[in-house]
Amino acid sequence: MIDIESVRVSLGGAEVLSGVSASVERGSFVGLVGPNGAGKTTLLRTVSAALTPDSGRVQVDGDDVHALSSRAASRRVAVVPQETHLSFSFDVETVVEMGRHPYRSRFGRETDADRDAVAKAMERTAVARFADRSIEGISGGERQRVLLARALAQDAPVLLLDEPTASLDVNHQVETLELVTDLVADGKTAVAAIHDLDLAARYCDELLLITDGDLLAAGPPVQVLSESRLADAFDTNAVVSRDGTTGSVSVTALADRPDADGTVHVVGGGETGARVLDALRSAGFDRTAGPLPEGDAAAETARVQGVDLLTSSPFDPIDGAMIDALADRVAAADVTVLADPVVTPGNRDVLSVVRDARTLVVVETRPFEERNHAGEGAREAYESLRRGATVVAEDDVTAAVRELRRTVTAESA
Repeated sequence: MIDIESVRVSLGGAEVLSGVSASVERGSFVGLVGPNGAGKTTLLRTVSAALTPDSGRVQVDGDDVHALSSRAASRRVAVVPQETHLSFSFDVETVVEMGRHPYRSRFGRETDADRDAVAKAMERTAVARFADRSIEGISGGERQRVLLARALAQDAPVLLLDEPTASLDVNHQVETLELVTDLVADGKTAVAAIHDLDLAARYCDELLLITDGDLLAAGPPVQVLSESRLADAFDTNAVVSRDGTTGSVSVTALADRPDADGTVHVVGGGETGARVLDALRSAGFDRTAGPLPEGDAAAETARVQGVDLLTSSPFDPIDGAMIDALADRVAAADVTVLADPVVTPGNRDVLSVVRDARTLVVVETRPFEERNHAGEGAREAYESLRRGATVVAEDDVTAAVRELRRTVTAESA
């Protein structure tokens, strides 16, 4: 639906966009993320034809949007601005009716089609109930919906939204993005600059990460929001994990990360493994992980955090080469953590490797009987390694690893 080709834009003598190229698929919700001043708003204004690029071009539905008349461009692209205050205190219905200007001649009268489009837009955005109220007499969240209704009345296939959740409370943020998601499901194409990375990851199909006027990364949120990219874009230390409720990527900014305090190898997947990786990362430990099946929550957490990871195909048994690779990582680690593992006939040999770890922490959140699918031999192997390990609850894993790490350091000295 949108093709952005080598777009350069300068404002006030300073280059704001420096050769950005990207594409937005029809019927998708794409988020623009990046630090303040990165060029997100400028890119939106260029796509809407409000700004003409110094070079490059933007095509919307196959046509160069800057070669179209203002009226024709407005029939392709509708804009929901960040600023919700208007110069005059119009009533809500009048504001929504402004979306029909691209379809009227200068002195043209309102048509049945105009009235129908306005009524449907107001109903869809739940603003019809205060149609007669002043735009200045409603809340910020309600004004945001009115401006979205105006864009819907414009009946354009593309919606551009500039920080649609800025200055809104949490409830209105979610309501706004839920509505945009519904509109995309009905066939709209939406591009939104979003400052909240968690919301962007939760609602957007793809993200464009922009920094210093350049496109740093593009793709699904789980690929774009890696810790290394966030460090490059925002110059900050962040932990990237999976939200336990929504399943989407979650970003937590931290103070400067402590110097690495040893290496920990984590065995065991699922949400427990993911949270253990997060906790160890926050505590400043270098981590390796696996073997974990592709698509596992812990595997995805390890991937976005840049952890050295051993992966296998789901349901495939762990082969000899993988066992050897695991043995190498366990031998190199100061501490090995066995995080609430599910044991199957295909992975039970992992227990034998972990048993030989220099120091071992076993994290348990469920009885082993609930996690054992490999019979009595697996239970005996697990109990044997458990007797030689430090067994802790999930919340105590960092303290246990730190204490064992001190023990290893003292013995080495």
